[in-house]
Amino acid sequence: MPLPATSEPSARPQSGGYFTDSYVFNWHNQTFRDDLVLLPAIAICLGAGVALGHPAAGMIAGGGAMTVGFGAKQSIDDSRLLPMLFVSIGMTFAAFLGVIIGYTNYLLVPIAALWAFGYGMLTTREEGYSWVGQQCVITFLVASAFPASLGPACNRALLILAGGTIQLAFSAILLRLFRQLGGHLASLAQYVHAEQLALRSAYLMATQSILGRRFLSSAIPYSLRLAVTLAVTTEIYRRMNFPSGYWIPMTALLVLKPGITDTVSRAIARLVGTFAAAIVVSSCLAQLPSPSPTVLAAFTLIFAWFSYGTNNVNYALFSVCITGYIVFLLSINNVPGPLVAQRRAISTAIGGSIALAVRLIVIYRRKKELKKSGAALPQST
Repeated sequence: MPLPATSEPSARPQSGGYFTDSYVFNWHNQTFRDDLVLLPAIAICLGAGVALGHPAAGMIAGGGAMTVGFGAKQSIDDSRLLPMLFVSIGMTFAAFLGVIIGYTNYLLVPIAALWAFGYGMLTTREEGYSWVGQQCVITFLVASAFPASLGPACNRALLILAGGTIQLAFSAILLRLFRQLGGHLASLAQYVHAEQLALRSAYLMATQSILGRRFLSSAIPYSLRLAVTLAVTTEIYRRMNFPSGYWIPMTALLVLKPGITDTVSRAIARLVGTFAAAIVVSSCLAQLPSPSPTVLAAFTLIFAWFSYGTNNVNYALFSVCITGYIVFLLSINNVPGPLVAQRRAISTAIGGSIALAVRLIVIYRRKKELKKSGAALPQST
């Protein structure tokens, strides 16, 4: 069943203990009241899908609206709307490409690795750019689970664009930024040209770093780890033909961080949160015998609001909320909720374990090399 991309907390994790993302709750970062403006767009998409008898279409459009809403928590050039605009366009292309290629195509692995490398390189820029890149990779992976011809690929891409456009328009109106949105749209060609120049500059800098043997202090090592991890997890997803197996590379992408402590902390928190949600949401659905699509849509909206509000409070709690959102969302289209929760939990465990294993292998090799040279291992490894 179609699944939307899911976002990540906008704040970069702070290095600390291995369980920091699980037990530290920054309640001063909750944004429940402010996030009410992000819900109407999702409600319109889900409601239209249910009312018109096309819940799957409503789910895809609602997923686009949900992800674009997270863009309001980002910033590019001091604008909250630019991340929303860029991710709407990027996800549309990523969804189209993912459906066209599909998980059965051998091109999926190299393209996923290439996009992961690009996302890693974006982490050197303003945080909003890397977030957009991350969401595009996730959308590509999700769309690959539903390989189809040109027509269905266009339909999925247009539904995501429609959901994103509705979210962008409602957010601009409710946040009183409609005039700013008009300015961004008028300058869209300039932004595209600027991104082309930035891409060329990044390519030249990466080439110079490699030739000058200075790449260890750049984003290249992290980008390569992401590329290798996505290649391995995506191939596992292809080979296993596991239902909803795209969660495996998606989880690996989300939990793999530049530092080992942050990677372990993120992996543990996501696993804890996902398993907790699997238990809680499955129990909740068991208490709702044959709930109507309207009831399921209402719960989906509630968990979407919880996901927005806890985005920067605690990663484990955020994982609970986003998993609940996905389970109820898919239940609208008659997908068994407990089965969705179980699949997500298993895939999260596999993807998180592989990401952690890749990180540990890199550290082991780095230690071995530095031991030969007599140098000390950097703290950021």
